[in-house]
Amino acid sequence: MDDEIDFPDNDNLLRKRLPMILPDDEGIMSGLINFGTLPKTLPILTLRDNVLFPRVAIPVLIGREKTHRLLSYIEEAPNKHVLVVAQRDADIEDPAPKDLVETGTVAEVVRIMQIDDELTTIILQGKRLIKLGRLTQHDPFMRAYFEEVPETKPRKSDEEYRELGSSILETMVEILRMRGDAPTPFIESLQSLKSTETIVNFASNNFPDTVEDKLGLLLDTNYKQRGFQVHKLLNKIKLQEELRKDILERTHYEMDKQQKEYFLQQQMRMIKKEINDSADDDSAELLERASKKKWSAEVQDSFEKEVKKLQRMPSQSPDYSIQIQYLETLLDLPWNEYTEDSFDINKAKAVLDKDHFGLEKVKERILEHLSVLKLKGNMHAPILCLYGPPGVGKTSLGRSIAEALGRKYVRISLGGLHDEAEIRGHRRTYIGAMPGRLIKGFLKAGSSNPVFVLDEVDKLGSDYKGDPSSALLEVLDPEQNNTFHDNYLDLDYDLSQTLFIATANNVGEIPDALRDRMEMIEVTGYIQEEKTEIASRHLLPKALKQVGLKPSAIKIAKPTIDEIIEFYTRESGVRELDKRINEIIRKAVKDAAMEKENVEDYFPIKVGKTDLEHYLGQKKYIRERYDGNKYAGVVTGLAWTSVGGEILLVESAPSPSKSGKMSITGNLGDVMKESAVLALEYLKSHAHLYDIPTEIFDYWNVHIHVPEGAIPKDGPSAGITIVTSLVSTFTQRKVKPNIAMTGEITLRGKVLPVGGIREKILAAKRAGITTIILCKENERDVKEIKPVYLEGLDFIYVSDIKEVIDHALSDETVSHPIDLMARIKEAQKPAQTPNDSKQQ
Repeated sequence: MDDEIDFPDNDNLLRKRLPMILPDDEGIMSGLINFGTLPKTLPILTLRDNVLFPRVAIPVLIGREKTHRLLSYIEEAPNKHVLVVAQRDADIEDPAPKDLVETGTVAEVVRIMQIDDELTTIILQGKRLIKLGRLTQHDPFMRAYFEEVPETKPRKSDEEYRELGSSILETMVEILRMRGDAPTPFIESLQSLKSTETIVNFASNNFPDTVEDKLGLLLDTNYKQRGFQVHKLLNKIKLQEELRKDILERTHYEMDKQQKEYFLQQQMRMIKKEINDSADDDSAELLERASKKKWSAEVQDSFEKEVKKLQRMPSQSPDYSIQIQYLETLLDLPWNEYTEDSFDINKAKAVLDKDHFGLEKVKERILEHLSVLKLKGNMHAPILCLYGPPGVGKTSLGRSIAEALGRKYVRISLGGLHDEAEIRGHRRTYIGAMPGRLIKGFLKAGSSNPVFVLDEVDKLGSDYKGDPSSALLEVLDPEQNNTFHDNYLDLDYDLSQTLFIATANNVGEIPDALRDRMEMIEVTGYIQEEKTEIASRHLLPKALKQVGLKPSAIKIAKPTIDEIIEFYTRESGVRELDKRINEIIRKAVKDAAMEKENVEDYFPIKVGKTDLEHYLGQKKYIRERYDGNKYAGVVTGLAWTSVGGEILLVESAPSPSKSGKMSITGNLGDVMKESAVLALEYLKSHAHLYDIPTEIFDYWNVHIHVPEGAIPKDGPSAGITIVTSLVSTFTQRKVKPNIAMTGEITLRGKVLPVGGIREKILAAKRAGITTIILCKENERDVKEIKPVYLEGLDFIYVSDIKEVIDHALSDETVSHPIDLMARIKEAQKPAQTPNDSKQQ
């Protein structure tokens, strides 16, 4: 069976290709049957792909032989009612009782129409919901008992239910109008329906696409719930129709639209020509703004050409807005517009000192630049590169410099940048073209002489899109950057008055050509004393201000800050220290909120050393401490790390052997291992200087170890420390107390200078060292350190390793010295023969 068929054009009851019949609202209502007037059993009419609802009339095409026999019976029978049920599987030709849905509708056969010899169409009008009972007949058609299924109807006073019916009716009409296949009289008749039950059942019967959806609605005997469900389905169908209509409109052939636009543009052109309108409002506004710019004649000529190009463009063209954007970019750039520099050197020094403690070299270089600028009045700005470990204030220094100079401040991050167009801009031939980050920076600053910070210049990348570091060569060359060419502008822009400040962590990652164009200024890590001052002057007040507390609310004494630095941070800068101070303040505020109704009544408080465990927990870092000189072969060296200076213990110990080898442990790098090999070879060739028998190296292994094996260590500065440790081991002489050393050695025994002297000296002072041995050439580094940091320290400057040994080792040996020569004498005894034994 099929519920969608072609009907004859001369049929007045049905329209062609219309699978639904509009019910007579009042007729259905008055024609509801009384079950008492029906027989106890009725014939069964099965539907393949449809469901019949009460109060609804549908056409059904009859094709099966068994159904034709049923119609023959109906034509002769006085009762025209049948039980209409749906099949579970539409593909079954001769369904059995188990293949039928138990719930259906009792319906009246309103009309039987013979289309041709084989096709017959009937009109079924649903009456009431029923449930099939026991089957009483199988042939020539099925007949069965049935019982009424009660349906729940809302009260007439239910306003929501009436509005639901109206909304369903309105949505059905919208769907039919969008489809366009329903006659206007049909839609008008549909709109005249008044019974909400009829509207709900009509929508449920005719609009859902699948039999499963219709059955779901039929089995819901609550009319209000059924109404909400069918309304949901109708909204879905409506959305699908809207999408279908939208797709058809978008894929429609657009030649008519293009022709219309073409003729309109031609008409506009003729109108402009007739009224002599040479420029529209946009062009006039742009030219007026251009008259106030201080740019060169070359830029002025280029701008006027671009404006003329704009005037020839139709305003509806996509290129019109692109051209407007380009011209506005040219107008917004600060061509030859500069801020006035502040030449008060003392004021500039005060600003730099206020914002940053330490960094003397950097601040002195800025003051030098200001002084020369004050004298000459104009000069090419230098390209400074501040390099050093993270958290030491390289980036924030740029803002302070801008404040000291009275200039605008711009910062761009170059970390991870790998597209050259980010520097030079995109050519305007590309869709979405933009100027580069440099030009955007000048647009943001509004002046041509800002302080421009290029952050993380060592982290530039490169790929198939180009090499940004190569693009920076022109930017950072004082001899070239007065004609910097941006691809988007396609004009030269003067960068020579800009003070560029680049920052980097690792100088080795910066390309040589780029590094050569910059003045490298090292920003070393802060020593502990500087960190204490920074925390006291800057970090603590800033943290208190952020949480809304007065500067006097929380006091942290300098000894407590020292404790935080030493046991709760490990860094070169102050970033982690700032986090720890903020952690203390947050916990103090939490304690106050839990203890006091008014938080401010809890303050002021003082945080001491004993309170740190409460605020910060257990100590996270334990620094190495000097461990005395009870053992031979243990020498204290000094090391530089990215988080400051550290003391470094070097241990060596002998063990009997027949070959005399050296073992090295402690996670050492190649350079440090080479220093150990060099130290042993030097000792072998100069053993007579230290009264060491050369045979010792053939009968004793030596093991060199640097504790804290999990931490990588490298560098040549432990050279003299390793030699001193070996001499102490082979002579069993003690190292003098409270002494440390650092320096590189050569095979001839010369002591060479090393770096990181300031950090190493302060680490030694913290560890309780009182005497430090250094290379003679490192004396200049010591003189640059403030005298207050050198109090209590004695320095011994040497140029030869022999001097190191003389100053570092005492004549006292350990309490139970190892007799190294005993092993040699034992090994040198002649072996006894059997004859010798008999004689004895």
